[in-house]
Amino acid sequence: MVQSTNEIVIGIDGGGTHTRIMVVDLTGNVLAYLENGGSSIYKDLHARENVQSAIKGAVRQAGRSMRDVQALTAGIAGFDSAADLEWVLPLTAIEGLECLKQHVNDAVVAHSGALLTEPGIIVISGTGSIIYAVTEEGQQIRNYDLHHYAASAARFLAYDATFELLSGNIDDSDHELVNAILQFWNQSTVKELSQLALQGFVVDQRERNRKFAQIAPSVTVAAADNSKLAKRVCDRAIHQIMTGVEMLASYFSNAEVNVSLVGSVVNSDYFQERLTSLLSEGNNKKYRLIKPTFSPVAGAALLALKQLNIPIEKELLQNLSLHPRSQN
Repeated sequence: MVQSTNEIVIGIDGGGTHTRIMVVDLTGNVLAYLENGGSSIYKDLHARENVQSAIKGAVRQAGRSMRDVQALTAGIAGFDSAADLEWVLPLTAIEGLECLKQHVNDAVVAHSGALLTEPGIIVISGTGSIIYAVTEEGQQIRNYDLHHYAASAARFLAYDATFELLSGNIDDSDHELVNAILQFWNQSTVKELSQLALQGFVVDQRERNRKFAQIAPSVTVAAADNSKLAKRVCDRAIHQIMTGVEMLASYFSNAEVNVSLVGSVVNSDYFQERLTSLLSEGNNKKYRLIKPTFSPVAGAALLALKQLNIPIEKELLQNLSLHPRSQN
């Protein structure tokens, strides 16, 4: 391929809450970055509109046109099977955008950014939750493939904490967390909250999940402040994460496996501290916790460049690293 100064690639990190778009030239320079609403139809009914408007806006911000785009890689939350292509492919079906296109689960672009596609495991826990591994032989394995799910996404922490509260499993250490949950729902007492629960909190499931996810930071902060309720909830989620990591690690040949953490929940102080401790005492392997090299959206851009068989060399990585949104 003859390279010109106008040729670009697009990397997309399409999460349940946010769509992040990065436009990069063929030497790794970031020309544009843009954020919009969620990319997953399971979380946002406007997913297609969100992604397409973000792509158009980012290309425009870069001072380029659709014909300049040579490759695109989109990591999409909720893209878990071939059946999902029915709603995933239309996300990037834009008139004039005739380029190489690669659609993958958002865990794939997160792994690309965090570990630069080297063997290892990434734990994603934020709006969603997935544990994804690439073995030394290049085998890609998700905890989903083993029918395992670590209920550590933000909404699950909040649901769990709320249910514990409603069941009366609280003591004096939980005072601030209880107040935070009541204030969030504009309720004065737990009894009032129980009546709201009887009404389903929020009728629409997507909106209900979105609302509950907003409580999660209060839960992780409370756990770090020794709330017994919060620690119980977080420890359950952390145990499920460790179960998934240990299972996937058993498919690796080496005695040591690299692990990276991606997402707001798993990078909270409490989760990081507990997981660091547990990973140091692993059953199946010795684990090395690695800080992600790049953000998922930068990882998507790297995969887009790889579609063009462009060598991912030190200078290119240095160029990419200069943009603040390339970092986690």
